[in-house]
Amino acid sequence: MNLLPILCYHSVAAQPADLIRPFAVDPTMFAAHLDLIAERGLETPTVSELLRLKADRDPRLARAVVITFDDGYADNGSAALPALHERGMRGTLFVTTGLLRGGAVPPAAPALAPYMLSWAELPDVRDGGLEIGGHSHTHPQLDTLGQRAAREEVTRCKTMLEDALAAEVTTFAYPHGYSSPSVRRIVRAAGYRGACSVKNTLSSPLDDPFSMARLTVRADTSLGEIGAWLDRRGALAPPAREALRTRGWRLYRRTRAEIRRRPGRDPGWVV
Repeated sequence: MNLLPILCYHSVAAQPADLIRPFAVDPTMFAAHLDLIAERGLETPTVSELLRLKADRDPRLARAVVITFDDGYADNGSAALPALHERGMRGTLFVTTGLLRGGAVPPAAPALAPYMLSWAELPDVRDGGLEIGGHSHTHPQLDTLGQRAAREEVTRCKTMLEDALAAEVTTFAYPHGYSSPSVRRIVRAAGYRGACSVKNTLSSPLDDPFSMARLTVRADTSLGEIGAWLDRRGALAPPAREALRTRGWRLYRRTRAEIRRRPGRDPGWVV
């Protein structure tokens, strides 16, 4: 069974926002990650290309790694994209539309706004080699929301991105990595063709195309860990079915959100 690493980055910055600091990778370290990929001769398909490769059972999957970014930090365009371009690599950027600067409505998280991409920059980022996917509008835990609110988060994000890019947006990533069967159905019905979770495991050919496993790259993730993941080691394959522990954790988060009357908003914006 060909396991595949799908790497999940956030910010690539030496001086990131405090909220994202534990998940921000220094640009020098990010370049070292890309060099490991280049040394192994691995291909870097986008998420939509990965879906096609999986559907075709393409043998190139055995020599691939997928690079993704969540949220839409400005340094994804100013730091990550040039490093990718220099090595002929591509990636996928999952954008939280309510966090971007320069829109008709002020950003939903003012403290993060100076660190985020602007709407005007999105087409250039896309044209430079980063596929644009959806990541909700306000970054809630979608599986703690009601059906109507979850649908609004998913569809509003897609509509806004497609209006800005004048192109179809076909991939999605769940904020915080959290989804549920009903949330996945909403994403599918919205017209997305696939979606990424987190799970912190290697991706398997048996992955649900609407819940593909990723590995979170943190500020303290070592170069050795990255190398092991690229070699299909150091992380497990995802379970074929949702674990009982995952269901229990979802129930706990929903209950906590209801008690606090803040569905989707615990523990915060990032990840």
